[in-house]
Amino acid sequence: MEKQKVLVAGASIAGLTTAWWLNHIGYQVSVVELAAAPRTNGVAVDLNAPTVAIARRMGLYEALKAHQLGVDQIEYKNAEDITEGTIVINHGSEAPADEIEIERDKFVEVLMAALSGKVEFLFSDRIMALKETKDNMLVTFKNAAPRAFDLVFGCDGSHSGTRKVWFGPEQDFAHFMGAYFSISIVPALLVKERTMQTFSVPYKSVMLNAYNGKTDIIFIFLAENEIPYDYRDLTQQRSIINEHFSGDGWRIPELLEEVQRSPGFYFDKFCQIKMPSWSKGRVTLIGDAAYCPSPASGQGGSLAMQGAAAVADALLKHQGDHQKAFAEYERKLRPHIEELQLMAEHNVKTHFVLKTEEEIYKRNTQAKLF
Repeated sequence: MEKQKVLVAGASIAGLTTAWWLNHIGYQVSVVELAAAPRTNGVAVDLNAPTVAIARRMGLYEALKAHQLGVDQIEYKNAEDITEGTIVINHGSEAPADEIEIERDKFVEVLMAALSGKVEFLFSDRIMALKETKDNMLVTFKNAAPRAFDLVFGCDGSHSGTRKVWFGPEQDFAHFMGAYFSISIVPALLVKERTMQTFSVPYKSVMLNAYNGKTDIIFIFLAENEIPYDYRDLTQQRSIINEHFSGDGWRIPELLEEVQRSPGFYFDKFCQIKMPSWSKGRVTLIGDAAYCPSPASGQGGSLAMQGAAAVADALLKHQGDHQKAFAEYERKLRPHIEELQLMAEHNVKTHFVLKTEEEIYKRNTQAKLF
């Protein structure tokens, strides 16, 4: 494996973790990323107990733990800003040692430091074509010269370009969950720090999450059919949110103004990626590119890290035999993925967005951990 060259597509959680593990077990690693720098946009990342165990194996636990976030309580609000129900999560004690919530940019910062000088990065570039030969993969890039790699790992998210080039168009694998969301990160506290607030009307919800002097504003709405829009047109996407929430109560007029000003804005549909196989030949997919559970699972980051470690463990066990290793990676992880995807579908329908005032009032007044 020490003489083999591998390519990782994507420089976010899945890609950087995969790059670390492949380098760790001996591969010469290159990372290609469409953006000009590692991707840091998005809400905080929750690392569950199995993922924290992986961070310990990587020697990164203390560095990640140093940026630990936390939520003390969740408040359910009505239109008059009255709290109808509260879930107390933390009574002032320290966060459990086997869980870490960390801002995405801090997570990337820790991983990039761990990869410094060990991995080649090709920023502002992407895979245009793949061709498998008997001994390797020939990769054509948009900007860099064509090169041969022994293996290719697609870690480039739910809209994966690697998956499109090698496995087929996104519509073959994406399953729309009947809802859309936006995330805006505002550099100010709009609610008390370490507090989440939720306000809902039928078919729509707004969530606020405050931490480290920032607030995440999350808008969610149900949609029976998919909405056509340009993935790169943020003005159009902000307009979609404004159209669906304009005129609603609570603090929504104020929050919509924040969304218009916020440079940290992201909009997408709730969807899951379901593939009959995550691997084909010398190419395998990891994280959202292979098995996106949707943000409704709250475990996308954890699953990305678990997938990266599982692939590396399998390659090490099978001494670089990619066919055996990729099969074992999928066999080990798929049952857990399918369970979480079912849970995420349930969350969207029963916790995030409700369809009647009665359901909303019941949820708010009977709030409890689920």
